[in-house]
Amino acid sequence: MGYGCHHTGVRAEHTEHRHDHRCAPRIESGCEQFATAGVAQQITVGDDGQGQTHYWRIGGMDCPSCAGKIETAVRRLPGVLSAEVRFATERLQVQLTPEATSDAVEEAIRAAGFTPLGEQSTGQSTEQASTATPVPLWQEYASILTLLALMLAAAAASLFAPGAAPPLFTLATLWGLWPIGRKALQLARSGSPFSIETLMTVAAFGALLLGETAEAAMVLLLFLIGEKLESLAAHKARKGVKALMALVPDQALRVTATGLEEVTAASLRPDDEIEVHPGGRLPVDGVLLTGLAAFDESAVTGESLPVDRSRGERLAAGSLLVDVAVRVRVTSTPGNNTIDRILHLMEQAESNRAPIARFIERFSRWYTPAMILAAALVALAPPLLLAADWATWTYRGLVLLLIGCPCALVISTPAAVTSALASASRMGILIKGGAALEQLGKIDTLAFDKTGTLTKGEPQLQELIIYPPFERKQVLSLAAGLEAGSHHPLARALVAAAGAEGIAPETLLHRRTLPGAGIESEWQGQPLLICTPVHLTTTRPTAEQQATIDRLRAEAHTLVVLVVGNHIAALFALSDPLRDDAKAGVAALQALGIRCLMLTGDHQTAAAHIADTLGIDYHAELSPQDKLEQLINLGRTRQLAMVGDGINDAPALKQASVGIAMGQGTDVALDSADAALTHSRLTGLADAVRLSRATHRNIRQNIGLALGLKAIFLVTSILGITGLWLAVLADTGATALVTLNALRLLTVKGEE
Repeated sequence: MGYGCHHTGVRAEHTEHRHDHRCAPRIESGCEQFATAGVAQQITVGDDGQGQTHYWRIGGMDCPSCAGKIETAVRRLPGVLSAEVRFATERLQVQLTPEATSDAVEEAIRAAGFTPLGEQSTGQSTEQASTATPVPLWQEYASILTLLALMLAAAAASLFAPGAAPPLFTLATLWGLWPIGRKALQLARSGSPFSIETLMTVAAFGALLLGETAEAAMVLLLFLIGEKLESLAAHKARKGVKALMALVPDQALRVTATGLEEVTAASLRPDDEIEVHPGGRLPVDGVLLTGLAAFDESAVTGESLPVDRSRGERLAAGSLLVDVAVRVRVTSTPGNNTIDRILHLMEQAESNRAPIARFIERFSRWYTPAMILAAALVALAPPLLLAADWATWTYRGLVLLLIGCPCALVISTPAAVTSALASASRMGILIKGGAALEQLGKIDTLAFDKTGTLTKGEPQLQELIIYPPFERKQVLSLAAGLEAGSHHPLARALVAAAGAEGIAPETLLHRRTLPGAGIESEWQGQPLLICTPVHLTTTRPTAEQQATIDRLRAEAHTLVVLVVGNHIAALFALSDPLRDDAKAGVAALQALGIRCLMLTGDHQTAAAHIADTLGIDYHAELSPQDKLEQLINLGRTRQLAMVGDGINDAPALKQASVGIAMGQGTDVALDSADAALTHSRLTGLADAVRLSRATHRNIRQNIGLALGLKAIFLVTSILGITGLWLAVLADTGATALVTLNALRLLTVKGEE
């Protein structure tokens, strides 16, 4: 069906160095865009006079802090002018002088504990590029399961054979320390001596030194589980890139002098001509050569209604052809179509957004070496400088080392975060890690996409105006008969409206699709037509009918007209209705002091109607790039979150301090976001903010408990007031207190 839907695109532009599409992000073309479509193990692009730029895909990154470790390791190499890692796409970009070698970069990556992935050619997808052999599930979790088994055996021994428990806990600690200590050593050699792995290693050895073997093993177990969860989350996030790539078909039908030939999409070049059939997606950006056709551009714009395109208009890669076969002239180069540029926007958003480092890792940069140094000074300085008793001050140094052991501090924040994430899961809120959880509580502005987020995402019949002598059942049956079998959203809405009233579609012969206009047939010897009012040719609305059309348009409805003979039989008003809980969700956020606004690619009239109903601000007719620019501007002065569900929202979700996806949204939106609502209830947004704020308070309390107790016993241990057993009690007591405090977050519930 080729209805002329209300849709206003961004004005097309074309300059010497820029290719654009009405609804596509405007990004400078160039060599770097090639890498967004899936980069090679190593790709070299042109020399800019200072050096050559090389790209690698990196395996083994579990969190954004891993990116910083790789950058540190590579930047230390001679001949490296710059190094930047994009965590979301596993891409390392390095600029090397002509004298430097790429082999040295790969060796530095491996020395830091990470892996350059397999080589990939220009036309390959990200999925094709992966050459790593999958690790069996049992082998992937063998280290954690073995550590857990050793701890359970030690716990059982403490009940039935107490003498065997300490050796078993020691064995468990050593088992857990092996991968962590090895990684800490690798990172230290690569320029990151005080990583979280170093912190864990020092904590475990400190606990072992004073016989706290059970505590050492437990801290390592919690750390390994947390790292594995981060790895799983990172792996899932990478699927979003593959899903986005899957929107662009690998094959195309190229028009040649002898007919059509099937070729790879990567072999297409500007000015080639291709043919696309209904139900197929465009493999490239191009210009329409056929008269009229309807395209579902939701992959790019996120809007649910297909748009009519006429000869000469620009088309975006990934758009779905709805009605008739068309021919298209290619305008994009390989790796630089609209979908590739959206991927590049995702990378840009990640690089512009400052990564939120984990608190423990930031703290460990000075806390761990400072406490080790303090313990050494307490043990050595008095005997060496003041001829004090070696045994006394060595004992006090050991006590201080235990007091300085950051076990309680290490557990406090992850325990609170884990409890909060579990509580969020029960409320239908998936939050991807502690950084996103922390940021949720800080937001003061929340931007919504419209279609599929504030609205249901599918048009529905809202009003039906019938003109005599026709009746409701009759016009619904005729409309459903004309639209039967069509995949157009408006057609499905009309068929569904008839079905909801138990009305069977009229059997109509010789139906004919009018490209970009509607569908015609015959009924009882009279011509039958269904189309939008703008496509009426021989039949003109009366003054009364035109007034009704103007009123419904002002109310942001999409209109469809049924014409029998030369008379308008019915006027169908369809729109994408608000979610049932949209008003409640917005009101709950506003009650928390959060400003709400809507960013949409839809036209001004529809956007204004929705915004006025909800009492929020709005910006309409935005491309993905426009949304990104709006968020960048807002982010300069506000703590901003973004809620969306479409592929076009992915760059914006990445750019915002926190990106939140609706549960029914596209895989790319879900994987690009920091959080997701699995139930798609907008009231869950306020629940997530309240939980985050409660978690932030809990973390501050835990840190206060851990550091406060350590500060007290730090003084008493130096003065000789605190003995070793009190130091052990202080450390284990602090661990128990912060853990119990964190468990309170499990009781947090969402508001109905």
